[in-house]
Amino acid sequence: MQDQAKEQGWAKPKPTALLVMADGTVIEGVGFGATGKAVGEVCFNTAMTGYQEILTDPSYAGQIVTFTFPHIGNVGANDEDVETVDIEHVQGARGAIVQSPVTAPSNFRARKGFDEWLKARGIIGLAGIDTRALTVLIREKGMPNAVIAHDPDGVFDLDALRKEAAAWPGINGMDLVPGVTAAKNYGWTETTWKLGSGYGAQDGTRYKVVALDFGVKRNILRLLAEAGCDVKVVPATASAEEILALKPDGVFLSNGPGDPAETGKYAVPTIRKILEARIPTFGICLGHQMMALAVGAKTMKMRQGHHGANHPVKDFTTHKVEIVSMNHGFAVDPASLPANAVETHKSLFDGSNCGIALTDRPAFSVQHHPEASPGPRDSHYLFARFIEMMEKRRAA
Repeated sequence: MQDQAKEQGWAKPKPTALLVMADGTVIEGVGFGATGKAVGEVCFNTAMTGYQEILTDPSYAGQIVTFTFPHIGNVGANDEDVETVDIEHVQGARGAIVQSPVTAPSNFRARKGFDEWLKARGIIGLAGIDTRALTVLIREKGMPNAVIAHDPDGVFDLDALRKEAAAWPGINGMDLVPGVTAAKNYGWTETTWKLGSGYGAQDGTRYKVVALDFGVKRNILRLLAEAGCDVKVVPATASAEEILALKPDGVFLSNGPGDPAETGKYAVPTIRKILEARIPTFGICLGHQMMALAVGAKTMKMRQGHHGANHPVKDFTTHKVEIVSMNHGFAVDPASLPANAVETHKSLFDGSNCGIALTDRPAFSVQHHPEASPGPRDSHYLFARFIEMMEKRRAA
């Protein structure tokens, strides 16, 4: 009977990819993309578009991304939607989990299929699972540590994979910035993308901005360049003396992965000196958390984190609600903010802190990603706010 079922195509196909969690839970599916295995923290992302930008965002280093939107990969991949600056040496996410099988690309911008692109990037894919159930599990129990594995022949050592998942220490207490930061200083002149012409080139500058790179995204640098900034990117380990020697009008603290308290062990002293010098400072994501730590606040690990392009955030300075891109598993503890740090933004999903401004220094930061890659673009005004701050200091 079993042989007859196989002949008629009734037999359950052999799984070619697994997600093996630290508690021993195993989820079976169909593998695509790179083969092999990778260990990381499993999160879910609620964005409907922008999977290529998400998977190349250095802030996702150490994570396996579950996409809640079922159709991922259907518009293929291209060279323009990559957010990693050093694409040859820096990788964002370690794995991608999707519900529906990846189809052939259907978009005029596509240059290759999603499966082919993932293979070239070394990212393992797992398809054909109930991503809704996995999302509920993460919401109820938190982001689990797990191993994602892909073998076209479906041969897996489950005991070894379970042990590897259980042994991985997790992102809490882990500094991941050294694996994504710049190796040396470099300049940036590319501006934003426009349909029909692609990315532009800067034609003039007014302000010198030093970007402290914790895992910066390309579109952040593009928006700074388009705003008239002469951008110089420096490694996360750059000293305050090295940064101030460049005579910046402003300092930008970038996004990045990992536990902010660990990165802060070497970055916070630098940021404190920059703030003491009263240089206009703008931070996002990990840069926001770094600024908060520099003024004496604390950060904490979140249960499920915020990952998606549809998060509502209230800006108390404009009294408006913005829909923003989020990508963070840690948050600033608002109860730990000192008197000179005012909360400016708050998540309307869970009330967590999403922004601060200093009352005694020209500095502010936000938890979300205002560069909008992927969108939305509601928070682009924050770059103008940074420019105004530098202009005010120059006028004084």
